[in-house]
Amino acid sequence: ERSQLANKIKALSRLKAKLLVVAEEQRASEINQIRGDAVKAEWGQQIRNYVFHPYKLVKDVRTSHETSDIVSVMDGELDPFIRAYLKFKYNKSSAASITK
Repeated sequence: ERSQLANKIKALSRLKAKLLVVAEEQRASEINQIRGDAVKAEWGQQIRNYVFHPYKLVKDVRTSHETSDIVSVMDGELDPFIRAYLKFKYNKSSAASITK
């Protein structure tokens, strides 16, 4: 025999399950938004090219920024590359907003 209390408990249980699913989807969406586009580290997906011989060159593939001071780059001096990438990303987002 059904009772109003039993129906209420079942309904609340189903509602709770649906809310948990929605919350999990929102959480997954937020995580994906934070992570951005994930790219597998495969051949052809490199960010920078390092040439040690016969000449010295470090070139950022995305921004085309390059330097021949490979020693400082290997020592961690990446600020010029970071600035070039930020300019590249800003210009890319500005161009996208203009075309919309």
